[in-house]
Amino acid sequence: MTIKRALLSVSDKTGLIEFAKALAEQGVDLISTGGTAKALQGAGLEVAEASSVTGFPEIMDGRVKTLHPKIHGGLLSLRGNAAHEQAMVENNISQIDLLVVNLYPFEAVLAKGAAEDEMIENIDVGGPAMIRAAAKNHAAVTVVVDAADYKSVLAEIEAYGDTKLATRKQLAAKAFGRTASYDAAIANWFSRTNSITSPTYLTIGGRLAQSLRYGENPHQSAAAYKTADSRVGILDARQLQGRELSYNNINDADAAIETLREFGSNQPACVIVKHANPCGVAVGQSSTAAYLKALACDPTSAYGGIIALNKKLDAATATEISKLFTEVIIAPEVDDEARAIIAAKKNLRLLLLPDFHGVTWRAPLVKSIAGGLLVQTADDQHVVAEDLRVVTQRQPSAQEKADLLFSFLVAKHVKSNAIVFAKDGATLAIGAGQMSRIDSTHIAVRKAQDAGRALQGSALASDAFFPFPDGLLAAADAGASAIIQPGGAMRDDAVIKAADERGLAMVFAGLRHFKH
Repeated sequence: MTIKRALLSVSDKTGLIEFAKALAEQGVDLISTGGTAKALQGAGLEVAEASSVTGFPEIMDGRVKTLHPKIHGGLLSLRGNAAHEQAMVENNISQIDLLVVNLYPFEAVLAKGAAEDEMIENIDVGGPAMIRAAAKNHAAVTVVVDAADYKSVLAEIEAYGDTKLATRKQLAAKAFGRTASYDAAIANWFSRTNSITSPTYLTIGGRLAQSLRYGENPHQSAAAYKTADSRVGILDARQLQGRELSYNNINDADAAIETLREFGSNQPACVIVKHANPCGVAVGQSSTAAYLKALACDPTSAYGGIIALNKKLDAATATEISKLFTEVIIAPEVDDEARAIIAAKKNLRLLLLPDFHGVTWRAPLVKSIAGGLLVQTADDQHVVAEDLRVVTQRQPSAQEKADLLFSFLVAKHVKSNAIVFAKDGATLAIGAGQMSRIDSTHIAVRKAQDAGRALQGSALASDAFFPFPDGLLAAADAGASAIIQPGGAMRDDAVIKAADERGLAMVFAGLRHFKH
């Protein structure tokens, strides 16, 4: 077969004119619609508008233009099928061999937070219908939904007059993936704007951002996909230097960014992450001070970790960071002197991620399980001073209260069971991911001892309630003077009594922060 007739209808016109000119040079007749037709005609190309093919004008502000048997019959007809060919003759339908369509920019309009009317008008109907028709009939029809494929498709047409069947199958797979992802963004927007938290049909879609060398382990394949989420995240970062990000780099960097978001941009803050857990978090008068305070929490675990800053990376901070083996540095900006310092470590990945604080909405969190998915809304709840309920005889001091809020905020991002000791805007010790809360407490205390850090007068946060007094007593033995926990255990009275006997101040936050 030879490609003789192509229909082009695109919102993103990147590379369109060059591709269409090359098709015309191969003797391919061009059909088009609306703005695409005008762009091609403006480039001096001969184009038949869809309305001249259908014998029916575009109506309703362009909402109806390609939904017609002469378009879909040309895409769907089985070549060599006598009945189909007879129907085409009887109805004056001509074959369409190549379809080039990308869709109304619904995801882009969604990302900018457009009003409902604009969102609705950017839901493409005719485009997905044509894409699905062409993809279904890939035995004969080539469907292109991505300008990145223009070059390879054109090369085959120039060489063979048509595309190979294997190519058409690959393009069909991409086409169905594109319409599925597009519809997922639309469905999720409708669910979100109508407060539907558990839709009957769950849709998940994304665009390939990066094929990865491997997953968590070398024998696992992996890739990263960008979803229609309004938040700026690690996949939006600009990499200035270093090796390609790995699966584990991306996972850890995401954990660092999510923790760093909690601190806004008013005060310098630093988060160090290792294996998706914060191993040091601090605020300070400068980025250097914040980094050194965060590093002091657990310098052993920080080796080979991810460092995220909420302020420009300057020379002083870069000098300190360069003393430690680090996988990734993330900052909103970098000055020239700092960049030169980091450049000396060629494998160190330096990423810029400006303006990652703004959030208009967050996509739900999804975890795969055998045969299904677990889905939940993001943990966006925060505890403020007014939420705290003092349950002990001793009231926390103003400094203790500030440390309690800081430690509880960090505990939100530590894998359960989470224990966090903090003082003066810095974590002192962190215990994570243990099967019992007392084990997490012992680990945190041991880490502090190993680092030569005193926990005297520190605040301790527990992501969930203490089921028994043992964890609290271990914290008191280590030097903690104030405790924050959600409360709500059957033995709360026993835990409160133990706190009073040790002269601790304890507050209930009334909010749990499990993170598995």
